[in-house]
Amino acid sequence: MKIIIHGGFFSESSQSMATKIAKQQALRHVVKNAYDYLKTHTALETVAYAVEQLENDELFNAGIGSQIQSDGKIRMSASIMDGESTKFSGVINIENVKNPIRVAEKLFPTEDRVLGGEGATNFARAHKFEFFNPEIPQRRKEYEAKTGSKSLGTVGCVALDEKGNIATATSTGGKGFEIPGRISDSATAAGNYANSYCGVSCTGIGEDIVSTAVATKIVTRVSDGFTIDKAFEKTFAELKAIDGFAGAIAIDHKGTIFHLDSHPCMVFASFDGNTLDVFE
Repeated sequence: MKIIIHGGFFSESSQSMATKIAKQQALRHVVKNAYDYLKTHTALETVAYAVEQLENDELFNAGIGSQIQSDGKIRMSASIMDGESTKFSGVINIENVKNPIRVAEKLFPTEDRVLGGEGATNFARAHKFEFFNPEIPQRRKEYEAKTGSKSLGTVGCVALDEKGNIATATSTGGKGFEIPGRISDSATAAGNYANSYCGVSCTGIGEDIVSTAVATKIVTRVSDGFTIDKAFEKTFAELKAIDGFAGAIAIDHKGTIFHLDSHPCMVFASFDGNTLDVFE
C-alpha cells in the first residue's frame, strides 16, 4: 500500500515560513490518516477521503479557502478516477458545496459522470449536499484589494491499495479573478488520470497542463513500458518546450512513488507505512 498527496505550489517570495511549516504539518497529518484509512478501504475510497481532508483546510486552494472569480463568486472543480475500471467522474465550476470531491464521487456510478456549472450544483442539492459558502475572509480581502492569492494550484492524491488497484483524485478552487466559465485541468484527464499501470494528479497552471496533457501522457507512457521516471522526464520536457508551469505526483503498479515539478516548490507528502517523505 502506498499513498502520495499534494497541496499545490508554495511561493517562497510571498508566503511566510510559518505558512510553509503549517502546510508541511497539515500534509503529514493527512497522509498518515489517509494511509491508516487505506488499510481498510479501497484506493478509490481513500483518494476521496484524503482530498476531502485537504478541502477542509483553508491553507490549500480547494473547498474552504477557494479563490474568488472575477464576478465575485467561487466556483470549484474536482474529479476522481479508478485505475481498475478506468472510470472517471467530476464536477466543473460547482458552487456552494463544502466538498466538491464528494460530489464527484457521488457521480461515479451514474451514466452522466461529468457535470458542470448549474447542473453540477443542482445534482449536489438533489443528493443532499447542503448549501455551504467556502469563502474565507482572507479571500474576500484579496478580491476587494484586487491582489489575488499566492496559494497556487490544487490538491490531489494517488493511492495504491493492497489489491494493487490505483486511484486518483484532484480538486481545485481555481486561479482567482478568472473569467466565469473557465475550465481548469482538475476535472479533466489532463490533470487527473489513472489506469492499472499508473495514476497521476497534477497541479499548476491549468492551461499548460491541458496543452500538454500531462497526467494522460505520463500514464500512457508507463503503460507503454516507460519507467515512471522516464515517463515524467519526457512529459516535462514537452511542458518545458511551452514554458509550462506544473507539478505532478504519481504511483505506478510496481509501487514506485514519484513526483516532479517544473518549478521546485510543489508541496507534497508520501507514505508507504515506513517512510514519510514531505516537501522541505
